[in-house]
Amino acid sequence: MKLPIRTLFVAAALTFSVSIATAQSVQYRSPAGLEYRAQADTGPIARAKAALDADPRNVQRFIALGVAQSGVRQFREAIETFTRGIAVAPNEAMLYRWRGHRYLSVREFAKATADLKHGYTLDSTNYGILYHTGVLRFVQGDFNGAAAMFAKAQPRAPDGGELAGSTDWLWMSLSRARRNAEAAAMLARRPDTLPTTPGYAYVSRLKMYRGEIAPSALFSPSDTADVQVATLSFGLGNWYLVHGDTAKAKAAFQRAIKSGGWPGFGFIVSEAELKRMRK
Repeated sequence: MKLPIRTLFVAAALTFSVSIATAQSVQYRSPAGLEYRAQADTGPIARAKAALDADPRNVQRFIALGVAQSGVRQFREAIETFTRGIAVAPNEAMLYRWRGHRYLSVREFAKATADLKHGYTLDSTNYGILYHTGVLRFVQGDFNGAAAMFAKAQPRAPDGGELAGSTDWLWMSLSRARRNAEAAAMLARRPDTLPTTPGYAYVSRLKMYRGEIAPSALFSPSDTADVQVATLSFGLGNWYLVHGDTAKAKAAFQRAIKSGGWPGFGFIVSEAELKRMRK
């Protein structure tokens, strides 16, 4: 039976309205009252939803949908997706890894801690759980605890980008824990030897830590994307803090916040650093 044209039009309009509402949903509201919102789906979410609908008990389909939602900063929607997945597979560590990561993205740190801790009990070798637990501990100022997690994550990195990231965070964590000799020795071993994408922020930061480039050369003219700016700015600020220049560190952390790259760990940790500086 054919539906009336008006009915089809109304249904299409409602679908469009729901899509727009999702795209604009508030994901995070900063202490200053700034609202950061999701973006619109350009196709990946719709395809992932269709795949999950066709196979509604497939854990990988839940993860694929949550990752697609995260790709356009629909983190709260991704959290709902991973929660649905956990109802189907409550002992799947990867679902806790992803939901914990996304709770971290929206600054719900207690929930992130609970998920990553539970995920660790299910799989203590999971790279994503180790890495994101390290980030969470760094945010909370537990630098020794962060170093322990990144040291475990580093040899399990699945590719060059992740290896550079875990190496960078391990150096930062050791340095902030005032374990400078260990931090220097770790860099000297050059564990970050796998190939990476040119211009990768962590690779640039590691060059700065090793003295291969000056802090003034950390940014290139192509570094304009919001998360890239936040990532580089935080690394620069942390480097200045380690070297005792609080004023330049603060300016770099503020630059990270002004970037608008709110999902980036550089933005999240810069918020935490500025808060610590105010105490």
